[in-house]
Amino acid sequence: MEGQSLPAAFDAEEVPWALPSSPSVLCYHRPGSGPPLLLLHSMNAAASAFEVKPFFEDMALSMPLYAPDLPGFGRSERSDRVYSPEFYARVIIDMVETMDLGPVDVLALSTTSEFAARAALEAPELFRSLTLVSPTGFMRRRESRSRAPERVHRVLRLPLLGAGLFRVLRTKPSIRFFLDKAFAGGAPEDMVDYAWACAAQPGASYAPFYFLSTQFFAPDAVGDLYEPLRLPVQVLYDKDPNISFDYLDDVARDHDNWQLTRIPDTLGLPQFEAPAQTQAALESFLGQLS
Repeated sequence: MEGQSLPAAFDAEEVPWALPSSPSVLCYHRPGSGPPLLLLHSMNAAASAFEVKPFFEDMALSMPLYAPDLPGFGRSERSDRVYSPEFYARVIIDMVETMDLGPVDVLALSTTSEFAARAALEAPELFRSLTLVSPTGFMRRRESRSRAPERVHRVLRLPLLGAGLFRVLRTKPSIRFFLDKAFAGGAPEDMVDYAWACAAQPGASYAPFYFLSTQFFAPDAVGDLYEPLRLPVQVLYDKDPNISFDYLDDVARDHDNWQLTRIPDTLGLPQFEAPAQTQAALESFLGQLS
């Protein structure tokens, strides 16, 4: 597996998965009782399962926890392939089928919320609920189904330009700058260090370049992904420096299966800034399902 020199994101059992969609996925696991919870990190230049570390270490959750490094990130395979919303939705479905534990609950961060919603629409029998943390797709923007993102991606893949850009993005000051936006008091130093190490792994730029060229975002996430969902959905949010939630209240008002929970004084990663409130909201939501 690529990235063997990268240490574990946190202390947990490490389970290697060989999926039909991706041959080498590293998943962190903690046993428990009840329906399992699949925890999905966000998309950025240095993403990894470290982003869900508080669910393992700072919360007293009783359910089984599964937290993969998604393909292209962390300690999972980072091959030079097409990374797309459809690919990640298939990976999520493959992971749930591999778990073979019946319908599961999924918690997804930011952009990965769109992938989780897509997976739940494609295979609704595999999913019991979705918890979306500061999800993308609710801000007012022009719908565009042009090929401009693909052209941007081709430019980013130019050897000199792309390599130079990623060298700048993966520097520790750059990583700290972007992570600090999600924390009122600055990002934890161990998070900055781990993200920096992630971005230095072989193949680290392949998936992020798809993210940077905006190919991970649905043109109309509300209409295509969120409104058609029929399973219970909870949104944990407050403020986010990178996105807004212009249409979120409208979706919740018009769909009884949606529940909004604000975690005050957080900036997109409430599991770090307010773990107790995040756990309480999560347990309350999942308890309603039982």
